[in-house]
Amino acid sequence: MPDTLLPTSVRLDFAAESLASTNLSGAAFTGNWLWVVGDEAAAVELLQRRKPVAGETLHFVRTDSFPLHTLLDLPGGPEDEADLEGLAVHDGWLWLVGSHGLKRKNIKSTRDDATNARRLTRVELDGNRRLLARIPIETAADGTPKLVREARDGRRAMRLKGDIVRNGLIDLLEDDPHVAPFLAIPGKDNGFDIEGLATDGSRLLLGLRGPVLRGWTLLLEVAVQPQGAWLRLVPLDDRGTMLRKHFLQLGGLGVRDLHFDGDDLFVLAGPTMVLDGDIRLFRWPGARQALRTNDEPVRFQSDFDEPVDLPHAPGRDRAEAFCELPDGLLPGSNWLVLYDAPGPARHPSAHTVFGDLLRRG
Repeated sequence: MPDTLLPTSVRLDFAAESLASTNLSGAAFTGNWLWVVGDEAAAVELLQRRKPVAGETLHFVRTDSFPLHTLLDLPGGPEDEADLEGLAVHDGWLWLVGSHGLKRKNIKSTRDDATNARRLTRVELDGNRRLLARIPIETAADGTPKLVREARDGRRAMRLKGDIVRNGLIDLLEDDPHVAPFLAIPGKDNGFDIEGLATDGSRLLLGLRGPVLRGWTLLLEVAVQPQGAWLRLVPLDDRGTMLRKHFLQLGGLGVRDLHFDGDDLFVLAGPTMVLDGDIRLFRWPGARQALRTNDEPVRFQSDFDEPVDLPHAPGRDRAEAFCELPDGLLPGSNWLVLYDAPGPARHPSAHTVFGDLLRRG
C-alpha cells in the first residue's frame, strides 16, 4: 500500500497555560501516552489517549506538564526558553535536546525602519538552549507515566555538563572545520541549529537544520555516559573517536526531526532558513546497522527511499515533529506528524491543534 496522509486526523487538546500547542517541535510515545515539547518553553507535556469527539481518528488530551527546572539543574533560569527540538524514548528514559543555536531579533511592524535595522543586529542565546539531557520515566500503578528527578530504582535525571554558553558538545565542535564557523551564526540564518535526536544505546544522532554545506546536511554522532552528577561525552570507539559526521544528501534541506524504525532511520527535512519550501520525509534503509559498523570519522550518504512530500503553506503548517505510533494503537504502520505555526484547519480553537497521520506502505 502506498504512503497515505490523513490530514487533521489526530486531535490534541491542551490546557490554557500550555505554551507548546502552536510551536510543537518534538514528539515520542510511551505506550498510549504521548510526550510533546514546543520550541518556546522549557517543559515537557504529557497527553493521554481519549475517545474521539469530532470524527478524528485519534484524540489526546494534555493531562500533565513537567517543567524542566523541577527535574534538572538548568544552566539558565527556570523560565528561560530551552528551544527544545528533539525527543526520544529509549529503555525507560526520555532524551531531549535544545537547538544549541543563537537567535536573531526579528523586525516589528510597530517600529520604524531605523529601529528594525538595529533589531536585526541583535543576536542572543537563551539560557537553556544548550541543553542535552535524559530523564527517567516511571510508571504509576494505574499505568500513567511520569518524569522524575530520581526514580525508585536509582536512575537520576542528568544533563550534559555545561553552563549557559558552553557544554561538552560546544567544546567539541568549536575546533571542527565544518561546524565551528557556523557556531556564531543564528540558526535561522543557516547557522548551527540542532533539530533532531535519535538514540541507539549510549550513542546519539543529532540532526542539524543548519549548516547545510553545498546541499549536504549533517548528522553528528556522539556517545554519552553518566559520570558523577553529569552526562559527559565519551569516545565512540577504542581509538578515542569523539565525533563522527554523516553528510546526507537531502536535496539542500536541513533536518527537522529524526526517528529510528527498527534498522531504518527516518529523517524529516525542511528549509534551513526561514523559507516556505519543501518539507519531506526520507527513509534511510539499514541505517542502524550501517552506523554501528562504520568506523570512519566522516561519511556521505545519498541512498534514500523516495521521499514523502508533506503539506505546507506560506507562513504556516511547517512539519516539525513526527514519531511512529506504538504497535496496536491503530492497524498497520502509522506515523504522527505535528506542525509548527498551524493554520486555521489545524488550529481551530485556542487550545486545540490537529496533527496528521501518515500510513506507511
